[in-house]
Order: sequence, then C-alpha cells, then structure tokens
Amino acid sequence: MPGGSGSSSRTGVRVVVVGDRGTGKSSLIAAAATESVPEKVPPVHAPTRLPPDFYPDRVPVTIIDTSSSLENKGKLNEELKRADAVVLTYACNQQSTLSRLSSYWLPELRRLEIKVPIIVAGCKLDLRGDHNATSLEEVMGPIMQQFREIETCVECSATTMIQVKCFNAPLQPAEIVGVKRVVQEKQHDGVNDLGLTLSGFLFLHALFIEKGRLETTWAVLRKFGYGDDLELRDDFLPVPTKLSPDQSVELASEAVEFLRGIFGLYDIDNDGAVRPAELEDLFLTAPESPWDEAPYKDAAETTALGNLTLKGFVSKWALMTLLDPRHSLANLIYVGYGGDPAAALRVTRKRSVDRKKQQTERNVFRCLLFGPQNAGKSALLNSFLERPFSENYAPTTGEQYAVNVVDQPGGNKKTLILQEIPEEGVKKILSNKEALASCDVTIFVYDSSDEYSWKRTKELLVEVARLGEDSGYGVPCLLIASKDDLKPYTMAVQDSARVTQELGIEPPIPVSMKSKDLNNVFSRIIWAAEHPHLNIPETETGRNRKRYRHLVNSSLVFVSVGAAVAVVGLAAYRAYAARRNSSS
Repeated sequence: MPGGSGSSSRTGVRVVVVGDRGTGKSSLIAAAATESVPEKVPPVHAPTRLPPDFYPDRVPVTIIDTSSSLENKGKLNEELKRADAVVLTYACNQQSTLSRLSSYWLPELRRLEIKVPIIVAGCKLDLRGDHNATSLEEVMGPIMQQFREIETCVECSATTMIQVKCFNAPLQPAEIVGVKRVVQEKQHDGVNDLGLTLSGFLFLHALFIEKGRLETTWAVLRKFGYGDDLELRDDFLPVPTKLSPDQSVELASEAVEFLRGIFGLYDIDNDGAVRPAELEDLFLTAPESPWDEAPYKDAAETTALGNLTLKGFVSKWALMTLLDPRHSLANLIYVGYGGDPAAALRVTRKRSVDRKKQQTERNVFRCLLFGPQNAGKSALLNSFLERPFSENYAPTTGEQYAVNVVDQPGGNKKTLILQEIPEEGVKKILSNKEALASCDVTIFVYDSSDEYSWKRTKELLVEVARLGEDSGYGVPCLLIASKDDLKPYTMAVQDSARVTQELGIEPPIPVSMKSKDLNNVFSRIIWAAEHPHLNIPETETGRNRKRYRHLVNSSLVFVSVGAAVAVVGLAAYRAYAARRNSSS
C-alpha cells in the first residue's frame, strides 16, 4: 500500500471494505480479484486473498468484505480494528451515499480510532449520468480537507473496469499552467522558463502533503526507485553480485567525473576543499551522510582546518565503492547522478589473470598493512594523508583505513587504499584462505631499530607467503623499514637482505615519518601493484612444491611420449605382420 508506514518485510496486508448497503463493495472485490464480475454477486464475500505477485511490492493482500446492517455492527467494528487499510465506498449514482461519508462513516471511523490509511472509492461510475458529471477533485476536495486521514480517492466501475484516480491522473496542459501559477504565487523562485525549480518542486509536494494528497508524493518517490523506508530499492540498484574473490568493484570514469563536478559546486569559496557544513549540504538528499562513522570518517586527506580536499572526497568514494558497492551506488544517485546506474560501476579483471598478463587495468589498489605494535604502521598512514607526525603512541584497535590519490609520472592518478591490520587481527586474517584474494599488495612495516620488531615482521612475512602459496592467491610483498632516523638494529639490516633475497622480493624500503623522508614509498607501492607478477615471495616449501609439480609434469610428458611411441611401434609391427602373412 502506498504510504509511509509500510515495510518491505511485512508478511501481509489486511484491507477491510466498508460502506452503505448497495454501494458496490462486493462487486468491487470481485473485480479486484478476478477482473470480472459474476452475474450473481453474494451479499458478503468470504475473505479474498490476492497472490503475492499481484502488486510490485510482492506483499500478499487479504480483502475483507463487510455488511453494514445493524446486527453485524459488532463484527464490522472488530474487522476495522484489525485492518491495515480501509476502503470506504459510495455509489457514484446515489448522492445520498456520498453525503453519508462525512455525516456518518468518516466520523464513525474516527470514533473507533482507526489510524490506518483510508481510501475512498466511488463505485458504479458507469451508472452516473452525464448531467451529474463533476470532477472528482471538486467532489472530494472539501471532504479531504475536513478528514485528513483520507489517503486518496478513486471513482471506478466494476462492470466496465474503468477507474478515475483523484490527484494522480496525468496533468492536462491547462492544469500544468495552473500548477505553475500556484507555485509561483507562493514561491517566487519556484518556476523558471523550463518548469519547476527544485524549491518549486519541494513546495508543490509540501502542498500535496498538507492537503492530504500523500499518494501523489509516494507515486513520485516510487517512480524514482524509493521504497517504504525512503531508501532506494534493491531492484533500482544494478550492483554486480557474481564476483570472484580476486575481483573488485570501482567507479567508472564517468561517475568519477560527475563527483569532481559536484565537488566543485559545493566548494563555494573555490579553495579546493569543502567544509563539514558544505559536505552536509551535499548529502542533504541522502538518508544520512555515509561518512560519519568508521571506516570512512578519518580515512581521507583533509586540510589543517579539517575540510575535505578534492583528493579526499574522491578517495572516500573509492573506498566506499570497494567495501560496499550498493551503498556507494545508492549515494551516487542520492546526490544527483543522472547517468545509467548500470554503467556507474565497473568490475575489475581477476587478479590471477593480471598476474598471467603481467599487467593490470585497475585504478584502485588495496593494500594490507602488517607489522607488530609500535612498528610505525599508523604513522605511515598519517603520512599518507599528509598529517603531522606525533610522538604519542596509541595501539590501533580494529581495522583502520587510509585512502588517497597518488600522482604518477605522466599525469596518471591511482587511488591507493591502505588497510592496517592490528596485531590482534592477524590470526583472523591468516585463517581465511581467501584473505589475500582481494589484495593487490601486502606491506610489512617494522621498526628498524628494534630486534623484536624485525623478528616478528619476518614471521608475518613468511606466514603470508605460505598463505599465498597454499591458497593460490599470492600477492606482491614489500618490506618497509621505519624509524630510519634512529640507530638501526645491525642484525636486522643483514638478516633482511638475506630473507628478501631468499624469498625473491625487493630489499626493505627505509623511511622516517618523523624526518618526513618517505623515500617515494607510496609510488613504489603503486608500482608493485601495477606489476602483479613480481615481488611474490616464494618459500622453500613453495619451491619444493613447484619442483615436484614440474617433475610430475615432465614425467607425465615422458610417459605420454613413451606410450605414444609404443602405440606407433605396435601399430607398425601389426601392419608388417599382416603384410607378411598376406604375401606368404
């Protein structure tokens, strides 16, 4: 049923039909259920259940017929109190039944404290003569003004299956002029040469609601894909669902350009950043701002005043699209995206294919950040977001994200998402065989001045390498030696060179967040992601397994060739023997 109180999770709607005797209640129910009216209509129908697919909402509807006789009044009142909606009928060819709406029925419903939607239905429209022809709005307007609980009203004929709906019929040219005139009188900026402006459109619907014409507003909302909860329905959001574990979703270039344009509209002072109030205005047409909570709240670059930069704005959209494509597409539409929703998102190629082709077409890279406590992971994330270095250490609890746009040589831009894995979250990650499938690079940060930090990082690196070998989702791995401004732990320098050489990956990248010496680390992470076949660590176990597979495959080839030679030889011998026998 149209209206704000419904919910898509309802199991059924109970509609009770009431009205004076002879107004066409039973015929209306028969026509609704079977699209025909039998020659003999029973005085009162048994409960009629419409199938779930009868309406787009797919909610089963049960229609309850009632008698208006005094002896059945108790039962009538009982049915009304169980109703989810009430249809109140009158006969279009009997003026007295129309008058009884306001003199008896509507006051009676108020007395019974019926709080559900009321739909007024004028039946037997085919029997009303032309001399009584009056617009439905003229007839029902005063009544709806007095009884605001009326949701909408219709006139119909069960016999001829025609219906006229009040306040929901297509507007005629003269009516359009009238609507524009009403809006312009009350809202001076509500109309321009093209038609209604946004303020005019909002004023018009505020007027509909004020006058009890809720169905008009709901019809518009449903037309544009909104459900009862005032959020876009799933059937209006064509989000890719059948993805492989090593595929992800990105915004298409057209959607990104739209976001850049919308950012410019709200950057009123043209300083390259939007204030919190401006960002709130941008999401005013959404159910809520999507970035008020983790993981989005502090995940992107801001100015010293806390304003969101263009890079930060685009980056948050990239993060939201990666983590929750449906939510991202919905908010894209909420803020005014008018393109094809199906073309707003793109599914990336499988990472396994990228490795075989030794290149990638991705624009957004996801990197998991491992390392022991106090290794410098959070400091690296803060440096990535251009935040000042802090000496105060607080261990990270829960997953933390940092996302930014990295400028590449030649003017290319790639979005890098760094996801810090806290020490207590490592076990959960490594217990999931597909944990590395959605990852482009794994990064291991250690304190280059601390013995334990290096040893624990080496353990993590080997564990991740083994997971990649066991699952088939091996990814490039990079080591970052942080706190390069401190005296290094000598054994770590020597051991790290040996370990990286044995695993077949690049040596550690020395950085100092405190000294702001980052050694171009973020571009190097992007480079590793763009070359998905390199820097994939290979353990001794993995190498032995590869040698064994190679040996087995070689043996199979040898056996196959030997078998083929034997078969050919046997065939030749048989041919020779057959020829010898025939000659003798």
